Amino acid sequence: MEKQALPASSCSLVLLEETGKSPLLLSNGSSGYPSAATNGSLVPLTAAVAAASGGAGPVPEKRVAGYQERETWTRQMDFIMSCVGFAVGLGNVWRFPYLCYKNGGGVFLIPYLLIVFVGGIPIFFLEIALGQFMKAGSINVWNIAPLFKGLGYASMVIVFFCNTYYIMVLAWGFYYFIKSFNATLPWSTCDNKWNTLNCIEAFHHQNCKNGSFPNVTISGNMTCSDLANARSPIIEFWENKVLNISSGLDEPGQFNWEVLLCLMAVWVMVYFCVWKGVKSTGKIVYFTATFPYVVLIILLVRGVTLPGAYEGIMYYIKPDWSKLEEAQVWIDAGTQIFFSYAIGLGALTALGSYNRFNNDCYKDAFILALINSGTSFFAGFVVFSILGFMAAEQGVDISQVAESGPGLAFIAYPKAVSLMPVAPLWAALFFFMLLLLGLDSQFVGVEGFVTGILDLFPGKHYHRYKREIAVAICCSLCFIIDLSMVTQGGMYVFQLFDYYSASGMTLLWQAFWECIVVAWVYGADRFMDDVARMIGYRPFPWMKWCWSFITPCVCLGIFLFHLVNYKPLTYNNSYVYPWWGEVIGWCLALSSMLCIPISLLYKLFRAKGTFKERWAHLTNPVWGSHHLEYMAPDIKSLTSLSPGTDDNKVIIFESVM
Repeated sequence: MEKQALPASSCSLVLLEETGKSPLLLSNGSSGYPSAATNGSLVPLTAAVAAASGGAGPVPEKRVAGYQERETWTRQMDFIMSCVGFAVGLGNVWRFPYLCYKNGGGVFLIPYLLIVFVGGIPIFFLEIALGQFMKAGSINVWNIAPLFKGLGYASMVIVFFCNTYYIMVLAWGFYYFIKSFNATLPWSTCDNKWNTLNCIEAFHHQNCKNGSFPNVTISGNMTCSDLANARSPIIEFWENKVLNISSGLDEPGQFNWEVLLCLMAVWVMVYFCVWKGVKSTGKIVYFTATFPYVVLIILLVRGVTLPGAYEGIMYYIKPDWSKLEEAQVWIDAGTQIFFSYAIGLGALTALGSYNRFNNDCYKDAFILALINSGTSFFAGFVVFSILGFMAAEQGVDISQVAESGPGLAFIAYPKAVSLMPVAPLWAALFFFMLLLLGLDSQFVGVEGFVTGILDLFPGKHYHRYKREIAVAICCSLCFIIDLSMVTQGGMYVFQLFDYYSASGMTLLWQAFWECIVVAWVYGADRFMDDVARMIGYRPFPWMKWCWSFITPCVCLGIFLFHLVNYKPLTYNNSYVYPWWGEVIGWCLALSSMLCIPISLLYKLFRAKGTFKERWAHLTNPVWGSHHLEYMAPDIKSLTSLSPGTDDNKVIIFESVM
């Protein structure tokens, strides 16, 4: 695509330079520029400063560091696969099918698809396009409106918490994967040292349906009346062996050394996936993002051949139209989309920043949305064919075997594979898929966090192993926090992070402010012009309408519903968290949410002038060096207009309205 120049009336570009080691001081352009700077021409820094400061007191200044040439994806498919790997994760496989079952089966697709088009795709596209346009990670991307840079800090806090607790699912999956290499799966029998007297391998509910035989022995020494307290070996393996769970948050207990070693191994894998940047990450995701689909297809073929599979699939897709009247159905649909599309975490912005400036990110957003939602729907058939088989084997209704969250991944699935012929093979295959599904989400999350951090330390802080050191520090810090989750009380800590730190409320709050800043502070029409300058055509106006009105209203509505219907956190619907546990949880949530208002107020109070002048100055975009190439009126005149000839000069510029 031919590079398009800005119209002369839209902005002027002021050339600035940085020589030697002296810091770069950039005038804010709020007033007093010479007339030459108002018609789209390029003027030297010295002339601009001289005219701006003549007799009118000191000019307000801000520091902008020099930018290095940003690396890009080797090929565009690297970006597509990285986004697929990050956004398509464990939530698609366990959470979406459960929500479909819970909220009326196939009818759940109506609110789901509606919110995809009014919330999911517009913000997904916004984050990718913003990263590509600004060529920066989740913090510096908000140079588009520096007053709201707190959005970047908030997303960094959220993705840091996600990186910290999400990897525990991978550690548990890796543990199960290792335990799968046994002739007899350890969670399929009751003769292990962690099993209790209530453990029973086969429940035989059908023999107890006639309630007149409560004392009939059905298995070992158990009678029908004992079945109420009976426990499956898979539940005992999960709670007594893997978690070795204590009685509450206030009893951390001992470390589980086997899980600790698995956690360490997974962090090492993540480090070596990320340490060399997008050039290596873009290659690894070709395997980690595609192989789970191979396993899902194999599991589906196997699942539909099992007895009871048809009933399970019909339970999944059978619509219950009355559910559309319930507000919770619409809330679940909105929350699931924000989770599965990985919105508000800043990682999509970081991935987009490595695109070529002229990449068609509009088309990419629709392709990725189709892959994401399609994977969720497809995974439902896999899940419910197996759950239907489990229900038939146990003689119970499907509603009694379908669970959400880790319970589905580490209780229902292991039970299902233990009932299959050649059980260890299917177990190893499933948990390998689980590991890969989570691994690419994890290392792309770490990539997004590290990108944001490194963008704060540009060229003049160059160090040969800067990225490797940053990734090592990030992984080590997260690992230290994770130590609290591999104790006997670790599951309670894990749920605190899961429920509060990256909850629906924090993501909705983040998405709401992203739309407001781009649509109303920077300008929706202005950003649409920028997108058109990148991709060569204007996106459909629907995007602008969503950013300006529809999406903020959807986000705010679901956010308020969450707030009004807030319920204290519990574990297994039995253990209620103590008050101080909830305080810790709210501190995790507010640590990201408060970044936005605190940063905004701090910048406004530190600035000088009237409120109008402060606002104008602090919402004035700070452009990067690549914008000069694509947006300057006459790129060829740069050499003659740049003062001096030093090789170490860096040209930076700022819009002057």
